[in-house]
Amino acid sequence: MKILIVSTYDIAGGAARAAYRLHQGLTGIGVDSSMLVQKKYGYESTVIGPETRRQKCIALIRFFLDPIPLRIFKNRRKTLFSPAWVPFSNIADKINSLNPDIVHLHWIASGMIRIEDLQRIKGPIVWSLHDMWAFTGGCHYDSLCEKYKSKCGSCPVLNSKHTIDISFRLFKRKLKIYNNIKDMTVVGLSRWITNCAKKSMLLKSKVIVNLPNPIDTKTFKPLDKKNAREMLNLPLQRKLILFGAMHAVSDPNKGFNELHEAIGKLSLSNKDLVIFGSGKPSEPIDFGFPVHYLGYFQDDIALRVLYSAVDVTVVPSLLENLSNVVMESLACGTPVVAFNVGGNPDLIVHKQNGYLARPFETSDIAKGIEWVINHSEPELLANNARKKVLDCFEMEKVAKRYKKLYEEIIDNRI
Repeated sequence: MKILIVSTYDIAGGAARAAYRLHQGLTGIGVDSSMLVQKKYGYESTVIGPETRRQKCIALIRFFLDPIPLRIFKNRRKTLFSPAWVPFSNIADKINSLNPDIVHLHWIASGMIRIEDLQRIKGPIVWSLHDMWAFTGGCHYDSLCEKYKSKCGSCPVLNSKHTIDISFRLFKRKLKIYNNIKDMTVVGLSRWITNCAKKSMLLKSKVIVNLPNPIDTKTFKPLDKKNAREMLNLPLQRKLILFGAMHAVSDPNKGFNELHEAIGKLSLSNKDLVIFGSGKPSEPIDFGFPVHYLGYFQDDIALRVLYSAVDVTVVPSLLENLSNVVMESLACGTPVVAFNVGGNPDLIVHKQNGYLARPFETSDIAKGIEWVINHSEPELLANNARKKVLDCFEMEKVAKRYKKLYEEIIDNRI
């Protein structure tokens, strides 16, 4: 059985890292898995990326061309929107030349593939939903408009007042293409996005299953807190609150403003905030207590040290699918506080391994932080956190579930 995982990147960004971990999990149980990417950051030989200068240049051009149609929407939100219109892609040809038994799509935006090229893929397709893009008119999260259930247009993400706008046209293009793809299985990584896909006009006729991302629990595991803090030069006697994500401060969906508001409601005195995924801003917000900006962490070992060093991780995102940060933190035995939205309940069991706050009440986020930090049995919380990941998301267990899905798809074609 030959599996080809297709992703815009290999290890840059949460969706790419999740796809790469699945690739690692599959190879770990003996599956012939390879990965095809638009831009390769790592050095793994089983990851196929542009090799020549010309190929790399074309990939870069596609990256810059794809968002050009959005420029007419001057007041659009910062939520990511991908038109998927750029031609002259050879991705479908490359996929077909590799002749896999299963083509497993993951996050394929940023100009990687034109939506029309999906119908040119010869093998059966499995598509993991890392966000909502596959079943919307272009937004990666829909700002709760729920137009994906019928049809897009007058897109609130674009702040468009026109019914026939880019979102309407892309929605129509997807509907036509998806109808032409007969062998496509959709994987919802969380129960929330699985249910969204089942209600969507574009995907509701497809086979839709719920399977999570895997995580390597041999890499992400607890480390002595004192040693971890010493390695990162963090204070030993303070209560450390962690916040982080890609573009942690600049992406409004990540909830930095909500975090700021929640932090202001804490009664804790002996506290520091630790932020990763962002450098220190030129004009940083004054929280009234120390803030440690640690920048970007790409290495899993460094992330393990980081999660082990803190007392609680806060993920105040307005919407999350199946957050890597939540999963990684729990695997390292660090409880998580987050809003009860999206896929967060798949990971966090309220008051067992963390705290699910009422959306979007910052006072409840503050209450959750204090509940974790003041907990009378921190070791119990830590053990519960790790056990949840070991039971539900451990790499080999999840990889075997994907292998079974692939086998069922292949058997049904015979």
